[in-house]
Amino acid sequence: MHPGMEEIELKRNLTSVVLEKPEHYEVDFLETSQRYCVGIVDIVNSTKIAATLNKKKLSKYYEIFLNSMAKIVESHGGFVIKNIGDCLLYYFPNSADDKTNEAFLNPIKCGLKMLEDHYVINEKLKKEKLPGLNYRISADYGEVTIMRTNYSSFIDVFGTPVNISIKINHSAPKNGLVVGSDLYRLVKNFKEYKFKMINSKSFGLKYMYPIYLVQKMNN
Repeated sequence: MHPGMEEIELKRNLTSVVLEKPEHYEVDFLETSQRYCVGIVDIVNSTKIAATLNKKKLSKYYEIFLNSMAKIVESHGGFVIKNIGDCLLYYFPNSADDKTNEAFLNPIKCGLKMLEDHYVINEKLKKEKLPGLNYRISADYGEVTIMRTNYSSFIDVFGTPVNISIKINHSAPKNGLVVGSDLYRLVKNFKEYKFKMINSKSFGLKYMYPIYLVQKMNN
């Protein structure tokens, strides 16, 4: 069982299963928090694309994308938290162990695999006579709090790396991967990847927060 989550039954689904409706909505935050790597993958121009599809085609469109992304996340030791429309939020439980920086490479490897599979995913869409898609990927590292509610058997995560991953996503080029400064500091010395600072934002903080584009060294 993952750190701080002994009382939670983890289920790798993309959508919430609503339990028998309780009388009152209640939120329960676990007392302990952990530092995790968190990632976001988001479709580019999805609103425009969705407007051209009927309900059946739209469901198939998202099914192919979300299921493909979820399989990649899980194959790299990640755990899918939820999908918000066309955006998938996930985190990497093994990154709570900061004794080795190898664990912090998982979101990098995961994101680059998502980019490598861009053609494969679009071929699946083509076979279903659906429009192709592009996406952006972002990730960061920091303290995360686990939350659950009495309305659902699934967990949610809150914290700075979640907020920053969402906010820096649009800094990524189409079919690109970016990471925040806190994750960059943990992985910058791995020579098989190259990192280029492409932006810097304040996010309401007292200092500017650098954003880095990630690529394989042979690209």
